[in-house]
Amino acid sequence: MIKIGLTGGIGSGKSLVSQFLVELGAYIFDADSEAKKILDTNETTQNELIAEFGTDVLNAKNQIDKKKLAKIAFQDEDHQSRLNTIIHPYVFVEIDAQFEKIAQGDKYTLFVVDAALIYESGADTHMDYVVVVSSHLKLRVSRVMERGGLTREEFMRRLELQWPEEDKVHMADFVIPNNGTQEDLKISTQNIFNQMV
Repeated sequence: MIKIGLTGGIGSGKSLVSQFLVELGAYIFDADSEAKKILDTNETTQNELIAEFGTDVLNAKNQIDKKKLAKIAFQDEDHQSRLNTIIHPYVFVEIDAQFEKIAQGDKYTLFVVDAALIYESGADTHMDYVVVVSSHLKLRVSRVMERGGLTREEFMRRLELQWPEEDKVHMADFVIPNNGTQEDLKISTQNIFNQMV
């Protein structure tokens, strides 16, 4: 089974490509969802985060408040790096465990790790291929604004904390451009899928 890293900047259309890959028969490991699950259920991680960032990250029930944590973590590179140093090792353990489990089932040809920080976390070195979803900044901004949840300022701050898209594109094994219609994106995804399998 081939292990793929799927990444792209915020608003690039990475989640849509993930959906298309599921339709094509790939198994998707959603690293961001997994990280959130770890935050909710892993007591060791929670204690490490409180030790690192203090009780400011807790809600009234003494649980990690993801919004508060995001506000602190995305204020600068240092804070984001400290968060990632705590979370990423736990996510990597889950990726390996899930890969082993799925590989035994012999049902999927592709195991796709869908993660915003494939390169930043060093996960790219554990993949057979890395696919980058690329999109014009103007389109990314409008998609994120339409989706809601982030202000323009928050979007720009998160953008600054991720590697520049051109660096990711330069390092990628495959690039899926997303500057046209959903149908164009679907066709590009299919083409890349065919090349990988």
